[in-house]
Amino acid sequence: MKKILIIMLLFLCINVKASIVVMDGDSGRILYGKNEDERKLIASTTKIMTAIVTLENSNIKTKLTVGEEVLKVNGSMIYSKPGEQYTIEDLLYGLMLRSGNDAAMTIAYNVFGYNRFIQEMNTKAMILGMTNTTYENPHGLNDDSYNYSTAKDLSKLMRYAIQNEQFLKITRTNKYNNWYNKNELLNEYKYLISGKTGYTKKSGQVYVSAATKNNKTLIISTIDENNKYELHKQLYEKYFDEYKKYKVLNQYTFSFKEKTNEKIHYYIRKDFDMLIKENEINDLKIKVDTQNEAVKIYIKDKLIHSQRLYKMEYKNKVNIIKQILSFFGL
Repeated sequence: MKKILIIMLLFLCINVKASIVVMDGDSGRILYGKNEDERKLIASTTKIMTAIVTLENSNIKTKLTVGEEVLKVNGSMIYSKPGEQYTIEDLLYGLMLRSGNDAAMTIAYNVFGYNRFIQEMNTKAMILGMTNTTYENPHGLNDDSYNYSTAKDLSKLMRYAIQNEQFLKITRTNKYNNWYNKNELLNEYKYLISGKTGYTKKSGQVYVSAATKNNKTLIISTIDENNKYELHKQLYEKYFDEYKKYKVLNQYTFSFKEKTNEKIHYYIRKDFDMLIKENEINDLKIKVDTQNEAVKIYIKDKLIHSQRLYKMEYKNKVNIIKQILSFFGL
């Protein structure tokens, strides 16, 4: 009863205008959503995409020279000056720990050139299925250009970003040189592995974070919610407690023959893990579509996941097994 009361009080305290998503980091399934598709200004959470585009398209040990571009921004800064030199790695720490708008500008102007960098940000958003996201700058300030996204899209981005080891290393660092991480939840919640805050008067408080507990990973995004740290912490505990992790598809055991031709075997090349409540087990459905070569996972009638189905002739499968046994001298 006490636990139910705490949860009720938690949700009563949430800003009615807030956008919220709690996402399973393994499957991408949304476990809880509120105004999740509403497009809003996202402030400095923009820098998650800035960091990913940079990490995937540059050598972080490269030295960059700060130019006049840093004079075009204000707000959160690492206070770099034209003519100074930083490695891209330094700038990424300044970008993610201190939310340096000047770091974002130096990166954008040097990695691709400003306009091309913004194009790459939007292209990456399209690739990740962030269909309600548009970037006009690399920092998130909304004085004369605007970055819009949704809680759902920000969660998709963070789910992708935490697969990058360098991104994880940077965002879970408390201190780099003389820069302390503004993400206060790192010190308050031991399961947190990443996060980025954002704020402007027009956007309100924006926060995206990720946490791992008992081999379960959750992503939480909130837009226009002032009580961001306490809300994220309470949501993590609630959803970590309610869900269990299941290996729904196992690449080593998932295999079957084609009914019309027993020489053809179907298989998958990767596992699929998913958080599921105990009372949802009977609602879980696995459907194979040999015509479109896909395996699809449903909870009731809602599609949660789809992945490619591969096929091979039985004799090839036997030959592969023989090769493996031969390699081990069996």
